[in-house]
Amino acid sequence: MKRSSSVIRRAVLAAASVALAAGCTAQAAGSGAGSASPTKAPTTASPAPTATGTPTDAPTEDGKPPSPSATTAAPTDAPTGTPKPKALMGDGDESEQVRELQARLRQLGHFDRAPTGFYGTMTAGSVKAFQKKQGLSRTGSVDEATWQRLLGASRKPTADELKPSTTNKLDTPDARCMTGRVLCISKESRTLAWMIDGKVVSSMDVRFGSENTPTREGTFTVERKVRQDWSRLYHTPMPLSMYFSRGQAVHYSADFAARGYNGASHGCVNVRDRAKLTTLFDQVKVGDKVVVHW
Repeated sequence: MKRSSSVIRRAVLAAASVALAAGCTAQAAGSGAGSASPTKAPTTASPAPTATGTPTDAPTEDGKPPSPSATTAAPTDAPTGTPKPKALMGDGDESEQVRELQARLRQLGHFDRAPTGFYGTMTAGSVKAFQKKQGLSRTGSVDEATWQRLLGASRKPTADELKPSTTNKLDTPDARCMTGRVLCISKESRTLAWMIDGKVVSSMDVRFGSENTPTREGTFTVERKVRQDWSRLYHTPMPLSMYFSRGQAVHYSADFAARGYNGASHGCVNVRDRAKLTTLFDQVKVGDKVVVHW
């Protein structure tokens, strides 16, 4: 009897061992095959999904901790840095203040043409050049600090500087132009500057003679003035003539006004702005100095 009980007990234990072995193998293989009632795998708490649906703390394939997700939403109240100074003038603006800005920059050599009153890429570049020289942030727009620095570095523009008839930039006056009343004429910049005691009173674009009929250079004086004259040599009108070297004179040219620098004079100094030259004609006196230079 005892022997039967012992045999039965060993049989039961053997059967239980086989059942346990089959259950572990099925779990390891990830399948319930070979077991009528497979045991459940231990569960772990799932990480909370982010706004994109991807758990932020899920391990990577190599088992390393995950890197911060590029899709994680940034906080809405993140600081954006120091606010930029408010711009007084900038790209696309058009006003008389912009015209004054350009005239002041031109005084300092940062703007090389007549003021237009429109703030475009050329004005922005000129502002950047000024800001760089002054040690300011190179924004290309004019804030209060830039404007105040410019006011301190330049003077109030004259009416002629704000709306000059010359489109060419005046160059540095010849030393002979710095005293007295002078028609200072530069072949380099193609400009005439009417100067009194070293100060520019007015300026205008001019055109000179061709290679075959060059305008003479040197120091001269106004020999005579003729309001309505005519060239007997070339049969062309010469209004507002101020003769300074034999037959050569400063005078208005309708051809210059129409064709610009596509043409040339026969040796005279042509002016294309008749209104400006009319005012100058009335101011200049016989005996005033004329300097033609490069």
